[in-house]
Amino acid sequence: MYGSEIKSIRAGQVSLVEAYIRVDGNEAWLVNAHIAPYEAANRFNHDPIRDRRLLLHKREIRELWDSVRQKGVTVVPVKMYLKDGLAKLEIAIAKGKKLYDKRDEIAKRDLERERHNRD
Repeated sequence: MYGSEIKSIRAGQVSLVEAYIRVDGNEAWLVNAHIAPYEAANRFNHDPIRDRRLLLHKREIRELWDSVRQKGVTVVPVKMYLKDGLAKLEIAIAKGKKLYDKRDEIAKRDLERERHNRD
């Protein structure tokens, strides 16, 4: 990470909404995370949506790789925080919803909305 990225992280200028972790063999990468440009860095600023390499042990990368090979499973960042001046990333293995689960959620939401509008 560049110094301007750390300063933006300290200022809370990070969005992990569309971010995910890509694992290719021996490396893990943070993809689509938006770290806003640092105002005072002017021409030395960083690219806000560049891929960032994660520092993980080989064993951790192997575990992630084994889980990602399953269909419908991905690794997502949950939280970014600073510890002893270093940027840390909390990650989780997530499984997507099935189509029928999504339909069920939409139906429940519609019922709640109708019930709320009647009151």
